[in-house]
Amino acid sequence: MQIIRSGEDLAAACASARQAGRLALVPTMGALHAGHLKLVEEARARAERVIATIFVNPLQFNDPGDLQRYPREEAEDLAKLEAVGCDLAWVPAPEDIFPEGFSTSVKVKGVSERWEGEHRPGHFDGVATIVAKLLLATMPDIAIFGEKDFQQLALIRRMTADLGLAVEIVGVPTVRDPDGLALSSRNALLTPDERSLALALPQALGDARSAITAGQPVADAVGRVKQRLVEAGFLRIDYVALVDAQTLEPIDRPAGEMRLIAAATIGTIRLIDNLSVSAKNG
Repeated sequence: MQIIRSGEDLAAACASARQAGRLALVPTMGALHAGHLKLVEEARARAERVIATIFVNPLQFNDPGDLQRYPREEAEDLAKLEAVGCDLAWVPAPEDIFPEGFSTSVKVKGVSERWEGEHRPGHFDGVATIVAKLLLATMPDIAIFGEKDFQQLALIRRMTADLGLAVEIVGVPTVRDPDGLALSSRNALLTPDERSLALALPQALGDARSAITAGQPVADAVGRVKQRLVEAGFLRIDYVALVDAQTLEPIDRPAGEMRLIAAATIGTIRLIDNLSVSAKNG
């Protein structure tokens, strides 16, 4: 696996990779777990060459302390990427991505304004800006993102369509532990007791999906999710909602492709999760 740190080396490496066929991009912020590696495996199945990025983007952190605490495990991450067949790893320095005087921001209206956008002001501007930069720098044929951050995925699809970027955006289903908890770098910060209680989140969403597809009112199903999270010990519930899978607008009656989305805090750790809902579920 080739490790790239300069812009000049990146341009040459990507040009060489494209000669072999399709190039797939897997953007990450490091601290890699099995969910990230699944993205690389999906990229390998769809393209002849795979490039992964490791860059902790300061623009998408609302809390400077959260940015400082975010784990940096470069050596371990690079070993994991190489083990799953990644061809190129781009590890830029902050000044390479945001040089002195950098003053441009990408904002995607609509899909970014509810849910995570409401609770993390500016977060999605940071996401859109960095993803746009990564796509323009690498010019991949395919870019792979996890469905766990479903609003982020919807935002990136909207941005690439609006800007006419010639890249296919692929979403990969959420990878979960055997007990159902969605994999996240934040899970390692949970105490054993909190880890056990956190299972209420995917379990309550799963039961709500079954209830909705069985014909029960959406408001009742969503209300039971919130109640179960409170009973499990979640200290704050930012949102639980059934939304349209493309626009992320809330809906009160099942229609088309939907997502049940939720964000809640157990202990000091904020967790997000989502499940697809359609006529095929039940």
